[in-house]
Amino acid sequence: MSVISPAGATIPDVTHHVADVNGTRLHYVSAGTHGSPVLLLHGWPETWWAFHKLIPLLARTHRVFAVDLRGFGDSGTTSGDIDAATYVEDLHQLIEHLGTGPVHLSCQDISGNTGFRLAAAHPADVLSLTAVETTLTGFGLEKLADVVNGGSWHVGFLGAPGVPELFLPGIERRMIADWAYPLMTATEGAVTEADLDEFVRTYARTGGWSGTAVLYRDIFAGKDAIRALATSSPLSVPVLTVDASGVSLTEQTFRAVATSEVTSVRLPEVGHLVAQEAPDELAAVMLKFLARAEPPAAHSS
Repeated sequence: MSVISPAGATIPDVTHHVADVNGTRLHYVSAGTHGSPVLLLHGWPETWWAFHKLIPLLARTHRVFAVDLRGFGDSGTTSGDIDAATYVEDLHQLIEHLGTGPVHLSCQDISGNTGFRLAAAHPADVLSLTAVETTLTGFGLEKLADVVNGGSWHVGFLGAPGVPELFLPGIERRMIADWAYPLMTATEGAVTEADLDEFVRTYARTGGWSGTAVLYRDIFAGKDAIRALATSSPLSVPVLTVDASGVSLTEQTFRAVATSEVTSVRLPEVGHLVAQEAPDELAAVMLKFLARAEPPAAHSS
């Protein structure tokens, strides 16, 4: 693993790395020295920093990795001809690069499609799947763009080809700190100005909206592919769904796409960005689930 100095914010006992995989460079952090591996995928408008309070809690008993997806954080940016399948291959190769064997995968928000695709297409990579405040294209995600029936304008805006890259450079703080975070969070004081500075730092770099554009386009382009994959390759690994206090479809969605056991939890009085708002509660739920989801060899070691 190639160790680097952090370009932005960091926390104690975390090491920063880069991996050259699938024609790009992925930035990720690692923590913990023992236990089965956990790979954390952030949502929007987030980076690996969304997990900076969660990582130390999981790392007490697990090796923990949190990646900046392609086009996010300090990972390489991307171009308009990249599609959602590229993100799956990025992660497939990253897991091989980590050399730890299959991982307990956790996805949230917009990374749900990517996490599901990876677990369905590469089941040997994944020990379990934790889905936090997310749903899938073809199972309700695209409905979030329906502003007439309670959806949000930003879903269609970010998914319109060329639009986020054209209009958002230069107004990152207005979009992220002034609009998105106040809307998505419900826990006062959970996200600090320093946290917002770190998120804005990476979205404000050249190409900083490129990952957002790809993943939001997939909401509209990937409906048939996701439904077909759910039919041909439903999830066979243990699944944990975590919903917050709002109207969310995580449990409903993942019960529809899994043949395995699905454990569902709802955290009251927590907003959409659970890892940032309720890290202790999320860690407790995840650790309990991960202990049950360990492969037999892990239990006997």
